[in-house]
Amino acid sequence: MKVKSKSKKINKAWLLDHLNDTYVKLAKKEGFRARAAYKLKEIDETLGLFKPGQVVVDLGAAPGAWSQYVRRRLSSKVSDVVGAALGPLNGTIIALDILEFEPIEGVVFIQGDFRDEEVLQQLELAVTGRPVDVVISDLAPNLSGIASSDSARVEHLVELAVEFATRHLVENGTLVCKVFHSGNYSQLVDLLKSRFRSVKPIKPKASRDKSSETFLVAVGLR
Repeated sequence: MKVKSKSKKINKAWLLDHLNDTYVKLAKKEGFRARAAYKLKEIDETLGLFKPGQVVVDLGAAPGAWSQYVRRRLSSKVSDVVGAALGPLNGTIIALDILEFEPIEGVVFIQGDFRDEEVLQQLELAVTGRPVDVVISDLAPNLSGIASSDSARVEHLVELAVEFATRHLVENGTLVCKVFHSGNYSQLVDLLKSRFRSVKPIKPKASRDKSSETFLVAVGLR
């Protein structure tokens, strides 16, 4: 009974923190599906990732906040409704996730596991030979709490994202991928440095202080 009571207290504390979170409130006000939109926004404002006419692939896209942000950046104008995209999409956005994804106008969505060859082939077909300008990856496995196992799962997803990016990015294209400061962090940095000319770690302000997540931004294929 004590364990159950403690669990309830933890859940209640998390919920209160979540509801009082600045970025949660801002996301609700500006119409984003999740606070994660502001992580990508800060990275974009720092490095200038998105420009009209680009082809962008969003891996681990659900619930869609990153695709929403990119859609707004590639739209012709913004309506009076805060953040709402208007006009035709000037570019291409292809999103993929194992979870369901509420449609976003102009965004092509593929539901499936990125680790499955059949799903990867669907993504390849959606790209249809077009050079990709930016690959953004918020992929993360369900964590087991076993450090060695979780690190291996994270590493595998990053490796798959890197392989896809190196096959499809334009020469000066960009890969943004989520990693964690775990035992394999330095190996993942080395992997990206072996494939890209520039690799920059960024921990956006919207990342929770307690989170070990960091985003590696890799630019320019070797």
